Amino acid sequence: MELTQLQYFLTVARLQHMTSASKALNITQPALSHAISKLENELGIPLFERNGRNVELNRYGRIFSKWVEEALNNLEKGKQEIEELSNPDHGVIHISYLNILGIDLVPALIRDYQITNPNVRFDLTQGNLGDINEHFDKGHSDLMITSRESTIDNHEWIVIQKTPLYIVVSDQHPFANRSSLSLFDLSGEPFVGLKNNCGLKATITSRFENTGFMLSSTFDAEDLPTVAGFIKAGLGVSVLPKTFGLMLDGLVWVPIQEEGWEWEVGLKWRKDRYISPAAKRFIDYIDFRNVSAFSQK
Repeated sequence: MELTQLQYFLTVARLQHMTSASKALNITQPALSHAISKLENELGIPLFERNGRNVELNRYGRIFSKWVEEALNNLEKGKQEIEELSNPDHGVIHISYLNILGIDLVPALIRDYQITNPNVRFDLTQGNLGDINEHFDKGHSDLMITSRESTIDNHEWIVIQKTPLYIVVSDQHPFANRSSLSLFDLSGEPFVGLKNNCGLKATITSRFENTGFMLSSTFDAEDLPTVAGFIKAGLGVSVLPKTFGLMLDGLVWVPIQEEGWEWEVGLKWRKDRYISPAAKRFIDYIDFRNVSAFSQK
């Protein structure tokens, strides 16, 4: 059963004349008759009472037309909804992002974007790295804001921000008065690490591997605020970005002497998947934002 057959059927039912219907549909009368006969054969029942070229719905036809009209109306509504959702001026952008980024970065991006795109809506999902990766891979979100290290070959990537990483200690720690520290100064210190479902884990592991120096975690926390809480309690030291939600009273942020210690956060999407016009415009906005920031330096 084809969509055109159903459209032809409703036109004939409305005009009750094969020739008039064929003219309205801009097809030949034999082609229309063939399409209606094929539909009736598929259903196994006649739909019309025929009197020459004049036709009238029979009992079965009236029942069937009611459901066909509803089905075609629903299809049209679905088409309109899809068009509205994907419209770059009025669409919905589906984004998943790491929990910690919901404190400052993501709200700021949305606020700034909606200044010039007030009718665009956002469908947001936040969670740990495992949660949002699954959400993204299943196609529930168009875009993902995360650490660079979580990208793979079929992902496209645009940097949003690079945040310096610091060695973080409690204000009672002997290192609290230091103006800077080397990673090697942490040897023997209890270290508060991160479990693999935290987006910063891969970044820190990669940076340590580049220095050739590794620390064994005394504690592995589920998320960054928990790490900050352990440090405040004097249970160890760690490496963290200086972001809202982590800057607790009783913590001291010491610059790292080694170069390259920064957390790169960006926007990623899959190049093998359809991206709506609304999402594409947001990607272009992030890209333009980066170009503008670079030109001002």
